[in-house]
Amino acid sequence: MSKRSLNGTDFYAMVLAGADQLHKHAEHVNSLNVFPVPDGDTGTNMNLTMSAGVAELKRNSSSSIGSCAGILSKGLLMGARGNSGVILSQLFRGFSRYAAPYEELNTIQFAAALQSGVDTAYKAVVKPVEGTILTVAKEAAKHATYYARRTNDVTELMSEVLKKANETLALTPEMLPVLKQVGVVDSGGKGLVYIYEGFMEYLLGGTAETDSKVQPAKEMTPPAPAAKTMPTAPSAHRELPNTAQARLETEDIEFLYDMEFFINRQLGDAQGTPFDEEYFRKALSVNGDSIIIISDDEVIKVHVHSKTPGDVLNLALQYGEITQIHILNMREQHRDLLTAGMDAATEPGLFADIPLEQEITPELSIPPADEIAPFGFIAVSSGQGIEEVFKSLGVDIVLSGGQTMNPSTEDFVKAIHSIDAEHVFILPNNSNIVLAAKQARDLLEGERLVTVIPSKTIPQGISAAFAFQEDESAESNEENMLEAIAHVRSGQVTYAVRDTVFDDLEIKAGHFIGIHDSKIVATEEGLVPTCEQLLSKMIESGDEVITILSGEEADEADTERLASWLTAEYPNAEIEVHEGGQPIYAYLFSVEA
Repeated sequence: MSKRSLNGTDFYAMVLAGADQLHKHAEHVNSLNVFPVPDGDTGTNMNLTMSAGVAELKRNSSSSIGSCAGILSKGLLMGARGNSGVILSQLFRGFSRYAAPYEELNTIQFAAALQSGVDTAYKAVVKPVEGTILTVAKEAAKHATYYARRTNDVTELMSEVLKKANETLALTPEMLPVLKQVGVVDSGGKGLVYIYEGFMEYLLGGTAETDSKVQPAKEMTPPAPAAKTMPTAPSAHRELPNTAQARLETEDIEFLYDMEFFINRQLGDAQGTPFDEEYFRKALSVNGDSIIIISDDEVIKVHVHSKTPGDVLNLALQYGEITQIHILNMREQHRDLLTAGMDAATEPGLFADIPLEQEITPELSIPPADEIAPFGFIAVSSGQGIEEVFKSLGVDIVLSGGQTMNPSTEDFVKAIHSIDAEHVFILPNNSNIVLAAKQARDLLEGERLVTVIPSKTIPQGISAAFAFQEDESAESNEENMLEAIAHVRSGQVTYAVRDTVFDDLEIKAGHFIGIHDSKIVATEEGLVPTCEQLLSKMIESGDEVITILSGEEADEADTERLASWLTAEYPNAEIEVHEGGQPIYAYLFSVEA
């Protein structure tokens, strides 16, 4: 179907078709993970990120492609999960920046918008790696810029974009040796190709009625606690830092009404009134805190804790019609939780009515109203035991997450706002979560002081938390934590989901594999022999501190056997064994000199 331009209606339909195509093939994208582990998540992260963008777009679609692209971008930014999701959100963020002033885009403009997306995504990644989704997007946009001068048909141009994306994807194993070694193409690039296929499907005659194909929202609850309780935290002889959150009397909750609502600027007597966000924010802060405002030309989203909800609503009515109002009395909630024997209240999800396929709800506490701590901490972990370790080290909020459950940018934003501290540190504890944490930091720049410590493993995060000292400056603490991370050797053991050869190791499906930092170094049919192989490669001098975190599938007899082997082989080592309760990985190891 020939098209000379794209308007907002077209773009809306293209995005829905692209999201549907990605959803249908998310598991295939997951299967392209370089490591043959059971928790490949690129497809899941891209799918959840697109789902967040689609949910936003369905709520606020526009006939203007500039407005429509901006709405999508905001949904993607807040819903971005994992590195692939963050990069995807940045691609559309750049696209929306170019498209912003346009009602429609012709071929030249559409190509320029794609190129703007690539430029923005490359700037967002500190060390871009070629042979990834970035390369696929870059080459497709470059070809679009060239071909747009030869045609005025958007459908023909998109066909060329898809063709070039597929060609580049096929070449990714030549650009990234590890892909060639294991015989796969880049998973993120494949996810982007699926989205482009959906775009093409609509342009070739599909309709906008793809809603029925997009799966309904599902909430994912945090993992259930491990059956056994966590013993003392590792290296308990070290002094633990003070937490920013403390036990709170109900009446100390000053801003007791938790409010969430939308302002539709197209409806009501005040429609068309210019929106001054700075003035609005200052007015809300007179009797409120925990303020989050997300606005565009059509809708304003507001979250605030306030003493005077009536004043808040009257203030909002100056800008349009108020919809989807949620007001919670946090004193009442706190009384209920105390009655149930709990020490902290849980804040409801921000804009919880926006459907997501996965919602990770952090365990949030209402902070003291009469003092602000100098520092606060957020960490990501999976497993009740590991969560208890972080809490014992003074971490205020532990987001449930990991390789298969990456927190979104919005999850981090909510967690940051819930901590009453001058400076917040984030420990992502997974290489695939660092970008989302940094994106949350960037979104709050100028509003909150946030430092992301790029911990890529649970052992690194625990070591960083140990290195923190309450009485030192933020700069000194950041330096100390980075140094601590650099001295940790991390290991993990899981099972292989497919046959492959990796660095001359012949791996069989169902066998166990040992991963040292980011490299597979051991594989055996048995669990304990795999652990012994892995630890032998991690331990250098034999007098290090060796910590074992057993997973939810670990057997106590295997753990005892492993600890006995370590004691016999490395008599000078300090060995600590704790129940981590993490899924998928039977054991996590750390070795520190």
